[in-house]
Amino acid sequence: MPSSVSTLTKERRQGALPVGPPAPVRSLLHGWGSWASVAWFLLPALVLFLVFVLAPIAVAVCTGFFKWGGTGPMDDFVGFENYAKLFDDQVFLGDLERGLYLIALSITVQLPFALFTAVLLNQRLRGRAVYRMLFFAPYILSEVVTAVLFTMIFLPGAGMADHLAGALGLEGLQGTWLADPSTVMPTLFVVMTWKYFGFHMMLFLAGLQSIPGEILEAASIDGAGVWQRFRHVTLPLLGPTIRISAFLSVVGAIQLFDLVWVMTAGGPNHSSETMAISMFQFGFKRYQVGYASAISVVLFMISLVFSLFYQRYVLRRDLSGAVTSGGGR
Repeated sequence: MPSSVSTLTKERRQGALPVGPPAPVRSLLHGWGSWASVAWFLLPALVLFLVFVLAPIAVAVCTGFFKWGGTGPMDDFVGFENYAKLFDDQVFLGDLERGLYLIALSITVQLPFALFTAVLLNQRLRGRAVYRMLFFAPYILSEVVTAVLFTMIFLPGAGMADHLAGALGLEGLQGTWLADPSTVMPTLFVVMTWKYFGFHMMLFLAGLQSIPGEILEAASIDGAGVWQRFRHVTLPLLGPTIRISAFLSVVGAIQLFDLVWVMTAGGPNHSSETMAISMFQFGFKRYQVGYASAISVVLFMISLVFSLFYQRYVLRRDLSGAVTSGGGR
């Protein structure tokens, strides 16, 4: 008996007898365990995404094919009539034009202003932390609070804007800020810039502070001036941050709603209306839920197509090394 036990032990040590499952089985069990853990942690997020994102999108797409007032059964199927009506609606076409207007101003005015402020506050200035806090503070305020504040500022006859315009000799602007179709969109853009430029400024500041000082110092030693260092060193290294900031700015302009709704509700005479406001007006004011759903689907598709295009052709270089496979091998 002892000799047989010692022989068995010796065979186990030499690997003659397996002491556990074969390697393929162990690998399979380990893989199943990893996937089970991943599924367990992802399940709540997937359920929430399904209930609050995918399901509403599916309902909106379905509702857009019906003429429906929001109550009762959806039995009046009209096919693509709601979508065809959209592109014959001058108000909706104006919404598209106003969206492009806000996008153009955001890219050409708001972002350069935020970049200039970030470059200025990245220098050694006394009290620069206070300036950063003051410029970023408007972004912390909610859109509703900002809208109410500026509605009081642009109040005809009694607002601060009218008093300032009178002091500067610009009496023609008094009382017209939000009441005249020719001035309402520039006025709204000023409010948007005040509200959001601090966010982009902080993004640019983070990007500027991630640039190694040795690179700028080497360029300075090579004889590069301030503008040359900014043009040929800072801007290229800040490129990923600028592209992300531009993406957020465009998507925000496309989906703008609450700021404009509280200040003008799309008026006067639809001159400040956006696609999101049109969707709200038709869905909750005029009870044309099918038509409002069609607007929401078009708004979603515009945002989706732009996001995919931007990621594919603009952010491609920035994201090329962001995803690894095989645990980084």
